[in-house]
Parts: sequence; C-alpha cells; structure tokens
Amino acid sequence: MMAMFFAQRVILSKTKFAEVPTSLQAGVREILTDSGMEFLTEA
Repeated sequence: MMAMFFAQRVILSKTKFAEVPTSLQAGVREILTDSGMEFLTEA
C-alpha cells in the first residue's frame, strides 16, 4: 500500500526515488517497472 503511494508520488514528481524510504524502494521500483516508468528509479 505504501509502496503504491510512493510510486505515485515519484510519477507525479512530488518525491524523488532517492527520497523513498529504503524499506520501500524495492516495492516502488517493481511498481514503476511494471508501469513502464523504470527510468524514474535512476538517480
């Protein structure tokens, strides 16, 4: 649930991927990759 929340914030440019809590980054990366937006995980 929180991973989806942060993924949406990254997509909307409200939060940078590096600002996502470390414990959620794997889930957020998976969601972004499944959404075709894996480029947002690059620093």
